[in-house]
Amino acid sequence: MSRIAILVLTLALAGGAWAREDFGRPGDPGEATRTVRIGMADTMRYSPSELTVQRGETVKFAVVNNGKQKHEMVIGTMKELKAHAEMMKKHPGMEHDEPHMVHVAPGKNETLVWQFTKAGTFYFGCLEPGHFEAGMIGKVKVVK
Repeated sequence: MSRIAILVLTLALAGGAWAREDFGRPGDPGEATRTVRIGMADTMRYSPSELTVQRGETVKFAVVNNGKQKHEMVIGTMKELKAHAEMMKKHPGMEHDEPHMVHVAPGKNETLVWQFTKAGTFYFGCLEPGHFEAGMIGKVKVVK
């Protein structure tokens, strides 16, 4: 199966939610109100693993992989992340690149800028096979 077909299937299984971006939209780095450093570790944890932002706030995430394994940070609803994690288990070599995610090689860092447009609780997770299931999940509470 081609990578594009797998991505289309993934979006369909997740109810097309990735395309709707129910959890916000890509942010303009020039409009970021703050930068939050997110550390990733081979213990399958993020640091910090929880944060609170204001609805409408644009956050620049400085994502640092402190481990020896590849990790990623994917923002979404829990339902979307679970569906995507299941797809990644079935297709571990699948490549994907969307504005709500960054893939970080060991010892490297990447930047993700996101505007949280809706109040609620959203999540970020590492969807490398086995990482999400091991607890590599963080929470973003978006308040009015």
